[in-house]
Amino acid sequence: MADEQAQQEQQAQTEANNPNNLDPAFFDCVNEYLEVTNRQSQEHGVKRISLASMFAAARFNAHVYLLSVKPIHAANERKDFLDYMTTMYRRMLNEHLDGMGEERGIDVGESELAAEYAASGVKLGRMHDTPANDYVSAAGAVPPAAAANE
Repeated sequence: MADEQAQQEQQAQTEANNPNNLDPAFFDCVNEYLEVTNRQSQEHGVKRISLASMFAAARFNAHVYLLSVKPIHAANERKDFLDYMTTMYRRMLNEHLDGMGEERGIDVGESELAAEYAASGVKLGRMHDTPANDYVSAAGAVPPAAAANE
């Protein structure tokens, strides 16, 4: 009985840390990737690794696009794909700025997602909770070492 109760409490905690019900394997992948970038930033600096990460993500996503689109539609669907990917990246970047700014006690300014947060009942204004806090915490994500600024 005690084991069952402990398991239920652990499940409740896991669900609280992962309100979007993302597959935990997703966070494992994110954490592995961040471990590599953190290690590389110690040797090469955060700015170089930031650029390398964006370059790699763009290359990989172009590859995925070309694998998934029918060749006859690639040219016509290119703009929609680019719009989708840049919108998604901008949203993720906003969410992480909001969450990490709150986590670190840094005023990062008004979020572009403020109206959306308010409509969904998320307390937002400067320095308040955001959805990104939940996935940053659930992922156990660790930002690059602050000492490696260049």
